[in-house]
Amino acid sequence: MNIEEIKKVAIIGAGLMGSGIAQVFAQSGYQVTLIDISQEQFEKSKQDIEFYIDKMVSRKTIPSAVKEVALSNIRYSEKKEDAVKADLIIEAVTENKELKKTIFTQLDNICREEVIFASNTSSIPITELAAATKRPDRFIGTHFMSPVPLMQCVELIRGLETDNEVFKMIEELMKRIRKEPCESNDFPGFISNRIFMALLNEAFYCVYEGVGTPENIDKVITLSLNHPVGPLRLADNVGLDTILNVLEVLFEGYRNPKYAPCPLLVKMVKANWLGRKTKRGFYIY
Repeated sequence: MNIEEIKKVAIIGAGLMGSGIAQVFAQSGYQVTLIDISQEQFEKSKQDIEFYIDKMVSRKTIPSAVKEVALSNIRYSEKKEDAVKADLIIEAVTENKELKKTIFTQLDNICREEVIFASNTSSIPITELAAATKRPDRFIGTHFMSPVPLMQCVELIRGLETDNEVFKMIEELMKRIRKEPCESNDFPGFISNRIFMALLNEAFYCVYEGVGTPENIDKVITLSLNHPVGPLRLADNVGLDTILNVLEVLFEGYRNPKYAPCPLLVKMVKANWLGRKTKRGFYIY
């Protein structure tokens, strides 16, 4: 398979990340099948995609005509079997290692040998996920940043057996959907989350230890470091359960106490205070 033969893309998981990935491929002319088990999630996905397309049109980063093209290029399905016609499959489900492995094993049994598998995991080593399939040479990490339609960077991660031609093909594909591919070695958290999660965890400890309120911590970081949004507001947007999962992967992988999840974060997740998606996290929505 060469890059010109990649015409159909399947995305597994219609959450915020999966929807964003579907959008950027669809608005670049690819036929996309977005797969999830929840019809309710599809409705949320459609709203998110329209919101970000409208935002990009208003900013004049894409022409208005792209909207109808993008929407018409996305098909929704509740069946993983509908991924069999895809040339590239990108998994974007929750950050759960065993769930991801199960999905890839199932897909491996029904998809053509030449299909490329990619994971949008933000922390789990690609080599480990690839080992759940019989095609580790055609397996790669594509870590998109949130929100996908607006963020340019995509971390590309080679597994131990990732074929170099596959890597080059996906690297070029990212450029064709107007993303900037950045290579990272296959360590837990890669580059972005190895750094970012340490920052978030320290912000959680600042709240836990009474160093400052969420509002003041975010204010200090945005005004002193010129971040567009504070770490606690950003954590609420990402989902505190997702962040806890990533920190646990990093702590397991490095055994470094800086990644030991803050007790306050653990307690909030147990209380279902997950951030914006449950209307309560470090802030109330």
